[in-house]
Amino acid sequence: MSGLSRALLNEDEIAEELALLPLWAREGHTIVRAIELASFPEAIRTVVKVAEIAEEMDHHPDIDIRWRTLRFSLMTYSEGGLTRFDVALAARIDGVLSAATSA
Repeated sequence: MSGLSRALLNEDEIAEELALLPLWAREGHTIVRAIELASFPEAIRTVVKVAEIAEEMDHHPDIDIRWRTLRFSLMTYSEGGLTRFDVALAARIDGVLSAATSA
């Protein structure tokens, strides 16, 4: 992930990136996605998979766990807003969630 910039995205770039992430929504300086999984254990397994990716990227989402509903919130805190790191992590989270819901 070293090729990704941690520079803030401008409004046009954010709109372009969100068009590629239709399951994510913007909330101020963050992008968010929520999903309900089949069970609490499945939700926790999914969080563990996302945590491993986040650790690999050295970019960690805020994760809210409510029984079997997960809510992910992304922003680059060091920059105070959205960067390509957030977009890349969102795409990888989508992959994990897609696998979790198709299993």
